[in-house]
Amino acid sequence: LSSVTQPKLISLLLLASLWTPIGFAQNTTFEGDPAVALSNDKLELTLMLKGSTLASVVLKEDPEKLNPLWNPMRMARELGRPAHFDGGAGIFVCVDGFGPVSAEEKAAGLPGHGEAHSRMFSVQSQREGKSTSLTMRADLPVVHESFTRTFRVLDGENVISVDSELENQLGFDRPVNWAEHATIGSPFLASGETVVDISGSRSRTRPYDQLTNGQSSRRLASGKDFTWPMAPGLNGESINLRETPENAHYLDHATTLMDPNRELEWATALNKKKGLLLGYIFRRAEYPWLQYWGNYPPTGKFSRGMEFGTQPFDVPRREAISTGTMFGTPTYRWLPAKSKITTRFVVFYTRVPEGLQKVDDVRMENGEIVVEDHTAHKEVRLAAAVDL
Repeated sequence: LSSVTQPKLISLLLLASLWTPIGFAQNTTFEGDPAVALSNDKLELTLMLKGSTLASVVLKEDPEKLNPLWNPMRMARELGRPAHFDGGAGIFVCVDGFGPVSAEEKAAGLPGHGEAHSRMFSVQSQREGKSTSLTMRADLPVVHESFTRTFRVLDGENVISVDSELENQLGFDRPVNWAEHATIGSPFLASGETVVDISGSRSRTRPYDQLTNGQSSRRLASGKDFTWPMAPGLNGESINLRETPENAHYLDHATTLMDPNRELEWATALNKKKGLLLGYIFRRAEYPWLQYWGNYPPTGKFSRGMEFGTQPFDVPRREAISTGTMFGTPTYRWLPAKSKITTRFVVFYTRVPEGLQKVDDVRMENGEIVVEDHTAHKEVRLAAAVDL
Protein backbone atom coordinates (compact mmCIF):
# COMPACT_ATOMS: atom_id res chain seq x y z
CA LEU A 1 0.00 0.00 0.00
CA SER A 2 1.17 3.53 -0.70
CA SER A 3 2.04 5.89 2.14
CA VAL A 4 -1.16 7.83 1.31
CA THR A 5 -3.52 4.84 1.05
CA GLN A 6 -2.36 3.07 4.20
CA PRO A 7 -3.36 5.76 6.74
CA LYS A 8 -6.77 6.07 5.03
CA LEU A 9 -7.31 2.31 5.25
CA ILE A 10 -6.30 2.27 8.91
CA SER A 11 -8.78 5.09 9.61
CA LEU A 12 -11.58 3.22 7.81
CA LEU A 13 -10.84 0.02 9.73
CA LEU A 14 -10.87 1.92 13.03
CA LEU A 15 -14.19 3.53 12.12
CA ALA A 16 -15.65 0.15 11.15
CA SER A 17 -14.71 -1.24 14.57
CA LEU A 18 -16.72 1.56 16.19
CA TRP A 19 -19.57 1.74 13.67
CA THR A 20 -20.90 -1.79 13.82
CA PRO A 21 -24.52 -3.07 13.91
CA ILE A 22 -25.89 -2.14 17.31
CA GLY A 23 -29.23 -3.88 17.55
CA PHE A 24 -31.94 -1.49 18.69
CA ALA A 25 -30.52 1.64 17.07
CA GLN A 26 -29.71 2.21 13.41
CA ASN A 27 -26.45 3.23 11.80
CA THR A 28 -26.86 6.39 9.74
CA THR A 29 -25.07 9.57 8.77
CA PHE A 30 -25.60 13.21 9.64
CA GLU A 31 -24.22 15.79 7.23
CA GLY A 32 -22.05 13.03 5.80
CA ASP A 33 -20.51 11.94 9.12
CA PRO A 34 -21.19 8.63 10.92
CA ALA A 35 -24.08 8.72 13.34
CA VAL A 36 -26.65 6.55 15.07
CA ALA A 37 -30.43 6.95 14.95
CA LEU A 38 -32.39 6.26 18.12
CA SER A 39 -36.17 6.59 18.36
CA ASN A 40 -39.40 5.74 20.09
CA ASP A 41 -42.99 6.39 19.02
CA LYS A 42 -42.67 10.14 19.77
CA LEU A 43 -39.12 11.24 18.92
CA GLU A 44 -36.37 10.57 16.40
CA LEU A 45 -32.81 11.31 17.55
CA THR A 46 -29.53 11.44 15.68
CA LEU A 47 -26.32 11.00 17.67
CA MET A 48 -22.87 11.59 16.21
CA LEU A 49 -20.16 9.01 16.80
CA LYS A 50 -17.74 11.89 17.07
CA GLY A 51 -18.24 13.51 20.43
CA SER A 52 -21.44 11.62 21.37
CA THR A 53 -23.18 14.77 20.14
CA LEU A 54 -26.98 14.91 20.03
CA ALA A 55 -27.21 16.56 16.62
CA SER A 56 -30.92 16.29 15.91
CA VAL A 57 -34.24 15.65 17.63
CA VAL A 58 -37.53 15.76 15.71
CA LEU A 59 -41.13 14.90 16.46
CA LYS A 60 -42.27 11.83 14.56
CA GLU A 61 -45.65 13.42 13.85
CA ASP A 62 -44.13 16.67 12.57
CA PRO A 63 -44.43 16.76 8.75
CA GLU A 64 -41.78 19.51 8.68
CA LYS A 65 -39.36 17.39 10.79
CA LEU A 66 -38.02 20.60 12.34
CA ASN A 67 -34.84 20.06 14.34
CA PRO A 68 -34.54 22.86 16.94
CA LEU A 69 -30.84 22.20 17.52
CA TRP A 70 -27.94 24.12 16.02
CA ASN A 71 -26.61 22.62 12.78
CA PRO A 72 -23.58 24.73 11.74
CA MET A 73 -22.78 22.36 8.85
CA ARG A 74 -26.16 22.99 7.17
CA MET A 75 -25.90 26.72 7.81
CA ALA A 76 -22.44 26.86 6.24
CA ARG A 77 -23.59 24.84 3.24
CA GLU A 78 -26.60 27.11 2.69
CA LEU A 79 -24.26 30.11 2.69
CA GLY A 80 -21.99 28.45 0.14
CA ARG A 81 -19.22 27.87 2.65
CA PRO A 82 -17.29 24.67 3.48
CA ALA A 83 -19.24 22.47 5.91
CA HIS A 84 -17.13 20.49 8.37
CA PHE A 85 -18.20 18.73 11.57
CA ASP A 86 -15.67 19.26 14.37
CA GLY A 87 -17.84 17.98 17.20
CA GLY A 88 -19.61 21.29 17.72
CA ALA A 89 -23.34 21.06 17.01
CA GLY A 90 -26.65 20.51 18.80
CA ILE A 91 -26.00 19.37 22.35
CA PHE A 92 -22.31 18.57 22.68
CA VAL A 93 -20.34 18.00 25.84
CA CYS A 94 -17.41 20.21 26.86
CA VAL A 95 -15.31 18.05 29.18
CA ASP A 96 -12.70 18.29 30.58
CA GLY A 97 -12.59 21.95 29.64
CA PHE A 98 -15.02 24.70 28.66
CA GLY A 99 -13.41 27.47 26.66
CA PRO A 100 -10.04 28.23 25.07
CA VAL A 101 -6.85 26.38 26.03
CA SER A 102 -3.51 27.76 27.13
CA ALA A 103 -0.50 27.71 24.79
CA GLU A 104 0.91 24.80 26.78
CA GLU A 105 -2.34 22.81 26.62
CA LYS A 106 -2.59 23.43 22.88
CA ALA A 107 0.96 22.20 22.39
CA ALA A 108 0.06 19.06 24.36
CA GLY A 109 -2.84 18.37 21.97
CA LEU A 110 -5.77 19.54 24.09
CA PRO A 111 -8.50 21.20 21.99
CA GLY A 112 -10.75 24.02 23.10
CA HIS A 113 -13.92 22.95 24.93
CA GLY A 114 -12.19 19.79 26.16
CA GLU A 115 -11.30 16.52 24.51
CA ALA A 116 -14.60 14.62 24.49
CA HIS A 117 -16.28 16.45 21.59
CA SER A 118 -13.35 15.63 19.30
CA ARG A 119 -13.09 11.89 20.05
CA MET A 120 -14.73 8.95 18.27
CA PHE A 121 -17.01 6.97 20.59
CA SER A 122 -17.79 3.27 20.72
CA VAL A 123 -21.50 2.45 20.75
CA GLN A 124 -23.71 -0.14 22.40
CA SER A 125 -27.52 -0.28 22.47
CA GLN A 126 -30.01 -2.07 24.67
CA ARG A 127 -33.76 -2.66 24.71
CA GLU A 128 -35.43 -3.43 28.02
CA GLY A 129 -39.21 -3.34 28.30
CA LYS A 130 -40.35 0.02 26.90
CA SER A 131 -36.88 1.53 27.20
CA THR A 132 -34.28 1.86 24.44
CA SER A 133 -30.83 3.11 25.37
CA LEU A 134 -27.59 3.92 23.62
CA THR A 135 -24.29 3.97 25.55
CA MET A 136 -21.29 5.74 24.05
CA ARG A 137 -17.74 5.64 25.46
CA ALA A 138 -14.35 7.19 24.71
CA ASP A 139 -10.96 7.60 26.36
CA LEU A 140 -9.57 11.12 26.75
CA PRO A 141 -5.82 10.49 26.52
CA VAL A 142 -4.53 14.03 27.00
CA VAL A 143 -6.32 14.56 30.32
CA HIS A 144 -6.15 10.87 31.31
CA GLU A 145 -9.88 10.49 31.79
CA SER A 146 -12.59 8.35 30.24
CA PHE A 147 -16.10 9.53 29.42
CA THR A 148 -19.29 7.51 29.07
CA ARG A 149 -22.70 8.83 28.06
CA THR A 150 -26.04 6.96 27.88
CA PHE A 151 -29.08 8.30 26.05
CA ARG A 152 -32.41 6.67 26.89
CA VAL A 153 -35.95 7.03 25.52
CA LEU A 154 -39.15 5.32 26.69
CA ASP A 155 -42.11 4.49 24.50
CA GLY A 156 -44.88 7.06 24.88
CA GLU A 157 -42.56 9.85 26.10
CA ASN A 158 -41.29 13.09 24.55
CA VAL A 159 -38.32 12.89 26.90
CA ILE A 160 -34.65 11.93 26.54
CA SER A 161 -32.61 11.13 29.64
CA VAL A 162 -28.84 11.63 29.46
CA ASP A 163 -26.56 9.95 32.01
CA SER A 164 -22.84 10.71 31.97
CA GLU A 165 -19.80 9.45 33.82
CA LEU A 166 -16.31 10.97 33.93
CA GLU A 167 -13.53 8.76 35.32
CA ASN A 168 -10.17 9.99 36.60
CA GLN A 169 -7.36 7.63 35.60
CA LEU A 170 -4.80 9.46 37.74
CA GLY A 171 -4.03 9.10 41.43
CA PHE A 172 -4.80 12.62 42.62
CA ASP A 173 -7.84 14.86 43.06
CA ARG A 174 -8.26 17.43 40.32
CA PRO A 175 -10.58 20.32 39.45
CA VAL A 176 -12.52 19.78 36.23
CA ASN A 177 -14.55 21.96 33.89
CA TRP A 178 -17.73 20.50 32.41
CA ALA A 179 -20.52 22.09 30.41
CA GLU A 180 -23.35 20.93 28.18
CA HIS A 181 -23.09 23.15 25.11
CA ALA A 182 -26.84 22.95 24.45
CA THR A 183 -27.49 25.19 21.45
CA ILE A 184 -30.54 25.95 19.35
CA GLY A 185 -30.40 27.28 15.79
CA SER A 186 -32.29 28.64 12.82
CA PRO A 187 -34.90 28.09 11.48
CA PHE A 188 -36.35 27.09 14.89
CA LEU A 189 -34.53 30.12 16.33
CA ALA A 190 -36.17 33.10 14.63
CA SER A 191 -36.69 36.81 15.29
CA GLY A 192 -40.07 37.59 16.78
CA GLU A 193 -40.85 33.89 17.22
CA THR A 194 -38.46 32.23 19.68
CA VAL A 195 -38.12 33.05 23.38
CA VAL A 196 -35.96 31.48 26.09
CA ASP A 197 -36.88 31.13 29.77
CA ILE A 198 -34.73 29.81 32.63
CA SER A 199 -34.94 29.13 36.38
CA GLY A 200 -32.46 31.77 37.43
CA SER A 201 -32.23 35.54 37.86
CA ARG A 202 -28.87 36.73 39.24
CA SER A 203 -26.76 37.37 36.15
CA ARG A 204 -23.69 39.08 34.72
CA THR A 205 -22.73 40.14 31.22
CA ARG A 206 -19.41 38.83 30.02
CA PRO A 207 -16.47 41.24 30.23
CA TYR A 208 -14.92 42.02 26.85
CA ASP A 209 -12.55 44.43 25.12
CA GLN A 210 -13.71 44.55 21.51
CA LEU A 211 -17.12 45.79 20.38
CA THR A 212 -17.16 43.99 17.03
CA ASN A 213 -16.63 40.45 15.78
CA GLY A 214 -16.72 40.39 11.98
CA GLN A 215 -20.19 41.58 10.92
CA SER A 216 -21.64 41.28 14.42
CA SER A 217 -21.48 43.92 17.16
CA ARG A 218 -21.71 43.81 20.92
CA ARG A 219 -24.87 45.35 22.33
CA LEU A 220 -24.54 44.42 26.03
CA ALA A 221 -22.53 46.44 28.53
CA SER A 222 -19.30 44.73 29.58
CA GLY A 223 -19.08 42.91 32.92
CA LYS A 224 -22.27 44.27 34.49
CA ASP A 225 -24.53 42.51 36.99
CA PHE A 226 -28.25 42.37 36.25
CA THR A 227 -31.44 40.45 36.97
CA TRP A 228 -32.50 38.07 34.21
CA PRO A 229 -33.86 38.71 31.61
CA MET A 230 -33.36 42.51 31.47
CA ALA A 231 -29.68 43.10 30.69
CA PRO A 232 -27.90 46.48 30.50
CA GLY A 233 -27.18 47.71 26.98
CA LEU A 234 -24.22 49.79 25.84
CA ASN A 235 -26.32 52.95 25.69
CA GLY A 236 -28.01 52.48 29.04
CA GLU A 237 -31.12 50.80 27.65
CA SER A 238 -32.48 47.50 28.99
CA ILE A 239 -32.37 44.53 26.61
CA ASN A 240 -34.75 41.62 27.08
CA LEU A 241 -32.62 38.50 26.67
CA ARG A 242 -35.67 36.23 26.44
CA GLU A 243 -36.28 37.43 22.92
CA THR A 244 -34.55 36.78 19.61
CA PRO A 245 -33.57 40.22 18.26
CA GLU A 246 -34.89 41.85 15.11
CA ASN A 247 -32.54 43.35 12.49
CA ALA A 248 -29.83 41.21 14.01
CA HIS A 249 -26.10 41.80 13.78
CA TYR A 250 -25.31 41.03 17.40
CA LEU A 251 -23.03 38.86 19.49
CA ASP A 252 -24.16 38.47 23.12
CA HIS A 253 -22.66 36.76 26.16
CA ALA A 254 -24.05 36.60 29.68
CA THR A 255 -24.27 34.11 32.52
CA THR A 256 -26.96 33.31 35.07
CA LEU A 257 -26.65 31.60 38.42
CA MET A 258 -29.38 28.99 38.60
CA ASP A 259 -31.93 29.41 41.39
CA PRO A 260 -30.22 28.42 44.69
CA ASN A 261 -33.62 27.54 46.17
CA ARG A 262 -34.20 24.74 43.66
CA GLU A 263 -32.72 21.26 43.38
CA LEU A 264 -33.83 20.87 39.77
CA GLU A 265 -33.20 23.70 37.31
CA TRP A 266 -34.65 24.21 33.86
CA ALA A 267 -34.22 26.09 30.61
CA THR A 268 -36.67 26.23 27.70
CA ALA A 269 -36.81 27.55 24.16
CA LEU A 270 -40.29 28.19 22.73
CA ASN A 271 -41.08 28.94 19.10
CA LYS A 272 -44.44 30.66 19.58
CA LYS A 273 -45.34 30.68 15.89
CA LYS A 274 -44.82 26.95 15.41
CA GLY A 275 -46.00 25.98 18.89
CA LEU A 276 -42.89 23.91 19.61
CA LEU A 277 -41.05 23.75 22.93
CA LEU A 278 -37.58 22.38 23.68
CA GLY A 279 -36.49 22.11 27.30
CA TYR A 280 -33.81 20.88 29.67
CA ILE A 281 -34.04 19.85 33.32
CA PHE A 282 -30.85 19.32 35.32
CA ARG A 283 -29.56 19.12 38.87
CA ARG A 284 -28.27 22.38 40.28
CA ALA A 285 -25.59 20.53 42.29
CA GLU A 286 -24.08 19.36 38.98
CA TYR A 287 -24.71 22.38 36.76
CA PRO A 288 -25.12 25.60 38.80
CA TRP A 289 -24.47 27.99 35.88
CA LEU A 290 -26.08 28.71 32.51
CA GLN A 291 -24.19 30.72 29.90
CA TYR A 292 -26.17 32.58 27.27
CA TRP A 293 -24.35 32.85 23.94
CA GLY A 294 -26.34 34.70 21.30
CA ASN A 295 -24.87 34.67 17.80
CA TYR A 296 -27.17 36.68 15.54
CA PRO A 297 -25.31 37.53 12.29
CA PRO A 298 -26.90 39.52 9.45
CA THR A 299 -27.10 36.30 7.38
CA GLY A 300 -30.02 35.19 9.57
CA LYS A 301 -28.25 31.93 10.44
CA PHE A 302 -28.75 32.28 14.19
CA SER A 303 -27.42 30.16 17.03
CA ARG A 304 -28.13 30.51 20.73
CA GLY A 305 -26.36 28.63 23.48
CA MET A 306 -28.24 27.62 26.63
CA GLU A 307 -25.05 26.13 28.07
CA PHE A 308 -25.42 24.69 31.56
CA GLY A 309 -22.23 23.78 33.36
CA THR A 310 -19.78 24.03 36.25
CA GLN A 311 -18.54 27.54 35.44
CA PRO A 312 -20.13 30.88 34.50
CA PHE A 313 -18.35 31.51 31.19
CA ASP A 314 -16.39 29.48 28.65
CA VAL A 315 -12.93 30.65 29.70
CA PRO A 316 -9.50 28.98 29.97
CA ARG A 317 -9.03 26.43 32.73
CA ARG A 318 -6.66 28.61 34.74
CA GLU A 319 -9.14 31.48 34.77
CA ALA A 320 -12.11 29.31 35.80
CA ILE A 321 -10.18 27.72 38.66
CA SER A 322 -8.42 30.93 39.76
CA THR A 323 -11.80 32.68 39.94
CA GLY A 324 -12.84 30.11 42.54
CA THR A 325 -16.32 31.46 43.17
CA MET A 326 -18.77 33.93 41.70
CA PHE A 327 -21.95 35.03 43.47
CA GLY A 328 -20.75 32.73 46.29
CA THR A 329 -20.89 29.66 44.03
CA PRO A 330 -17.91 27.53 42.85
CA THR A 331 -16.69 27.90 39.27
CA TYR A 332 -15.38 24.33 38.85
CA ARG A 333 -15.99 20.82 40.14
CA TRP A 334 -13.71 18.27 41.83
CA LEU A 335 -12.91 14.86 40.34
CA PRO A 336 -11.34 12.67 43.05
CA ALA A 337 -8.34 10.40 42.47
CA LYS A 338 -9.06 7.13 40.62
CA SER A 339 -12.78 7.88 40.92
CA LYS A 340 -15.85 8.75 38.88
CA ILE A 341 -18.33 11.61 38.96
CA THR A 342 -21.71 11.50 37.23
CA THR A 343 -24.44 13.78 35.93
CA ARG A 344 -27.98 13.32 34.72
CA PHE A 345 -30.24 15.66 32.81
CA VAL A 346 -33.31 15.34 30.60
CA VAL A 347 -34.27 16.89 27.29
CA PHE A 348 -37.90 17.25 26.21
CA TYR A 349 -39.39 18.36 22.90
CA THR A 350 -43.10 18.76 22.33
CA ARG A 351 -45.95 20.73 20.83
CA VAL A 352 -47.68 23.19 23.15
CA PRO A 353 -51.28 24.41 23.30
CA GLU A 354 -52.20 27.54 21.36
CA GLY A 355 -51.77 30.65 23.50
CA LEU A 356 -48.79 29.47 25.52
CA GLN A 357 -46.38 32.42 25.25
CA LYS A 358 -43.79 31.89 27.97
CA VAL A 359 -42.62 29.42 30.60
CA ASP A 360 -42.87 30.40 34.26
CA ASP A 361 -42.10 27.03 35.82
CA VAL A 362 -41.01 23.51 34.95
CA ARG A 363 -41.15 20.73 37.51
CA MET A 364 -41.17 16.96 37.75
CA GLU A 365 -43.93 15.35 39.79
CA ASN A 366 -45.81 12.04 39.86
CA GLY A 367 -44.08 10.69 36.76
CA GLU A 368 -44.68 13.83 34.69
CA ILE A 369 -42.92 16.97 33.52
CA VAL A 370 -45.21 19.93 34.13
CA VAL A 371 -44.65 23.16 32.16
CA GLU A 372 -46.66 26.25 33.18
CA ASP A 373 -47.44 29.64 31.67
CA HIS A 374 -49.06 31.44 34.62
CA THR A 375 -50.19 34.50 32.65
CA ALA A 376 -52.01 32.54 29.96
CA HIS A 377 -53.14 29.85 32.41
CA LYS A 378 -51.71 27.20 30.11
CA GLU A 379 -49.82 24.06 30.99
CA VAL A 380 -48.18 21.07 29.34
CA ARG A 381 -47.92 17.67 31.03
CA LEU A 382 -45.51 15.09 29.62
CA ALA A 383 -45.06 11.51 30.80
CA ALA A 384 -41.55 11.16 32.26
CA ALA A 385 -40.58 8.01 34.13
CA VAL A 386 -36.98 9.15 34.68
CA ASP A 387 -36.02 10.11 38.22
CA LEU A 388 -33.81 13.14 38.80
